[in-house]
Amino acid sequence: MAHGKETPRQKMIGMMYLVLTALLALNVSKHAVEAFKVVDESLTETTRNYMVRNNEFYQDFEQKAATNPIKAGPWRNLAHEVRNRANEMFDYIQALKIEIIKTAEGENTDAIDGNKVIVENVTKIDDNNVPSQILIGAQQNGKAYDLRAAIDDYREFLLGIVGNKNENIVNSIKNSLNTEDTTDAGGEKVTWEIHNFHTLPLIAVITILSKLQSDIRNTEGMVLNYLYSQIEASDFKFNKLEPTVIANSNYIMSGSDYEAEVFIAATDSTQKPEVLIGKYETATTADGTVEYRMVGNYETLPIDQKGRGVYKKTVSATGEHEWGGLIRMKNPEGSYISFPFTANYTVAVPNVVVSPTAMNVFYVGVDNPVDVSVPGVASDKISVSMTNGTIRKGRVKKFRGSYIVRPKTPGVLAKVRVTAEINGKPRSFPSIDFRVKRVPDPVAKVAGKKGGNIKKAILRAQQVVIAEMENFDFDLTFTVTSFRVSIVDKGFVIDEISNSNRLTPTQKGLINRLSRNQQVVFQDIKAVGPDGSTRQLPALVFKIQ
Repeated sequence: MAHGKETPRQKMIGMMYLVLTALLALNVSKHAVEAFKVVDESLTETTRNYMVRNNEFYQDFEQKAATNPIKAGPWRNLAHEVRNRANEMFDYIQALKIEIIKTAEGENTDAIDGNKVIVENVTKIDDNNVPSQILIGAQQNGKAYDLRAAIDDYREFLLGIVGNKNENIVNSIKNSLNTEDTTDAGGEKVTWEIHNFHTLPLIAVITILSKLQSDIRNTEGMVLNYLYSQIEASDFKFNKLEPTVIANSNYIMSGSDYEAEVFIAATDSTQKPEVLIGKYETATTADGTVEYRMVGNYETLPIDQKGRGVYKKTVSATGEHEWGGLIRMKNPEGSYISFPFTANYTVAVPNVVVSPTAMNVFYVGVDNPVDVSVPGVASDKISVSMTNGTIRKGRVKKFRGSYIVRPKTPGVLAKVRVTAEINGKPRSFPSIDFRVKRVPDPVAKVAGKKGGNIKKAILRAQQVVIAEMENFDFDLTFTVTSFRVSIVDKGFVIDEISNSNRLTPTQKGLINRLSRNQQVVFQDIKAVGPDGSTRQLPALVFKIQ
């Protein structure tokens, strides 16, 4: 399982899940929906097996750490982080299942025993209102959207641990915890939340959530297996010695300290190296061996308990600076071997960089990603605040590493303030102003057109009126909530209202009555965007060809 392979039991459960999902699309009887209970019970049993396997891993970690805490301790601690994050995700999904069932059946339902779901006791298995209300919401602000963000965060946490060292595990984690949007049979984009939870029967939603819990435990086991293998993998076998320089930063502000550690990458713990800073020269001995010698004045660095020399210098002059010297170590024969090294750093005038990711304004009602950095300062040493809105670090995948701005009042400047910790002291920078605007109105379209000539057959085939953002850098979704279709027939104006984005049967009947060169008008088009406001969109006028 650690490499994403499925057992015959898992393949059977997966096949049952696909078949039952297909049956749902056909609106089959309640007896078919009842079959989801069998799938959920199988998934729950599989999840229990994963938990047993994972607990065995944790016991093995404890034994290894007790035997060799230096070597196994860090991997054991990392495994504990994985367990905590996996438990948080599992409990979060379990709470959603309990909330859905209790909302549908009442607090005293026999399907809930403490924190346990007894799926065979669920009675309202075909209720498709409560799950959508809780997970999707009236304005698509339900808990499924937070669930997706949590899964994305958990997935990136696991991938960050594995890195690029095991492609099989990386691909398995991405596949098991995939939250990408899909495309329906008509080629329209369907979000992960809508695809998995919108208008599905209660028991189907519970089964999908159980599958997510199973995936959480399975990926937990994958990463545990990887971490356990790293205990022995961390026993490196060095075959050569190389000098190493690690600086606190290679980009230094004027008036700040430049600090670097200089050490041999593979050292003998029974002896300390000599670190000499200054100019050196090379010489070739009679037997062809190259030797290194210091020339002129040089500095000998103090060596700490880890065998590292710490180089520290207060800098003021801006520009590139290079430094170096020799590291001397005694070889097994008792003679000294010298290793030359060089390093450089840049001294710059203090400055701060705040750059909008999409454009140089903030829009109300949407997540505005902004990159904030101070050259030479780590991101965890930077704090950011603002006026006329809120700013926080991005948590979901597409915003990770950026800050997310949510401005409040359009027309009022937003001031972004940055404070950085430099050499242990906070340093504030001048605020930077951003304009705040309202998200522009979308453009209404039918059959991908904003009006004009259209063939009757094409118009008759349309099902919805859409609101599309044109020439806008943010990926925003507006939903048409109502519109009116009007035609002129025998001198009389006839119109019909739809209270959704879909054409009603009566509206389609009006279109069927049209003849060549007659017009049909889509008007009073209203759409709701991410800021929650209702927009009145211009009318669409089509002429039948």
